[in-house]
Amino acid sequence: MSRVHRNGRLGIGISLVAGAALAALAAAPAHAEGAKIGLLGGLTGPIAQPMVHIVKAAEFAIKQVNDQGGILGGKLSLVLADSKCDAQSGQAAANKLVNVDNITGIVGAMCSGATISAANAVAVPAGVVMISPASTSPAITNLEDKDFVFRTAPTDAAQGQVLAQALFNQGVKKVALTYVNNDYGKGLANHFSTKFKALGGIIAGEQAHEDKKSSYRSELATLSKGGADSLVVIGYPQSSAPIIIRQSLEGGLFKKFVGPEAIFDKSLWTAIGIKNLEGMLYTRPSSPDNPAAAVFEAAFKAFNEKAVGQLFTSQTYDATFMLAIAIQKAGSTDRAKVRDALRSIANGKGEKIQPGEWKKAVALIKAGKEIDYAGASGSVDFDSKGDPLAFYNFWQIKDGKPAVISSWKFESGNPVQMK
Repeated sequence: MSRVHRNGRLGIGISLVAGAALAALAAAPAHAEGAKIGLLGGLTGPIAQPMVHIVKAAEFAIKQVNDQGGILGGKLSLVLADSKCDAQSGQAAANKLVNVDNITGIVGAMCSGATISAANAVAVPAGVVMISPASTSPAITNLEDKDFVFRTAPTDAAQGQVLAQALFNQGVKKVALTYVNNDYGKGLANHFSTKFKALGGIIAGEQAHEDKKSSYRSELATLSKGGADSLVVIGYPQSSAPIIIRQSLEGGLFKKFVGPEAIFDKSLWTAIGIKNLEGMLYTRPSSPDNPAAAVFEAAFKAFNEKAVGQLFTSQTYDATFMLAIAIQKAGSTDRAKVRDALRSIANGKGEKIQPGEWKKAVALIKAGKEIDYAGASGSVDFDSKGDPLAFYNFWQIKDGKPAVISSWKFESGNPVQMK
């Protein structure tokens, strides 16, 4: 009897303790665990070198959030996943992020094919927000994505036309064109070619190329037969682009080179020798008259000076910081609520939040006030398709250094040179 009595009392005690614990858990915020964000990018493959700096930009945004009190009562963490810059690997990596790591949203992917595959097969069916800082294929604009896919980098539908107009204005009227045979290369090449021809320019030779080859001499020999002095190169800075440019120079086939932001790459310049690239022209997304850019660069320099000004670092920071703000505003890690909150912080309405102003953003959200994030990469107010406004600088290698020679915006379907 006494043993039974003691067991009974012990059972009552356990029940009381358990009940108290459950009551305490119920009273605590349901979101005290914080949140996880996935970074999906080509950690290996043709963009591995730029990814080193891109990861640093995301880590910097995470650090700022956690240093200023964290998110949803806990810490914000970053989970890396390697898309290898291809569609199949991108899908597999996204699947792990969503279904194993249980992330709330994805920054990425970087390469357009990986983004399209990950979105269609994984993120959209699962209702997970993706914000790509680097995928520029026009095909992404019209994905049936249920408003779950966004970009902080403008579409190549804009960049291709800006590149064509800026190049034509520079007096270059005849070019050869080669592009990597994937969604990114095809989309950009098509918009460039169509606009350049409409302006009266001549495409003296046009050919797709496969990535990761050791030689493009055969393709280059064919392209040079049209008699163009300039070659437009749409490829990756760690794979096809430097090989194509170097072999063009070695064979004396083309004198000058033109391209999008992918050929703005210091390792490419070093490998070939920047003096050998004198006169090279390229476009790159920009952020005109943007005080937020200076705020970001000053703080980022103290965190990792080598990453400042590198390809897509500001766009990556913006995507990461915006996703964090959206989670905080949603008040939970509910993925659909995060998507809706993302729209509300990037529509041009409310008090401006600059890079690093996490405490201010949290305070405004708590007070029920509207906020509008002012990006390090420029205006990141999304249009109906999830794309940002498009601004570009047109650069030239002059006296061994890159210099801006004109600035552009893409407005109402047309490239417009800015003052």
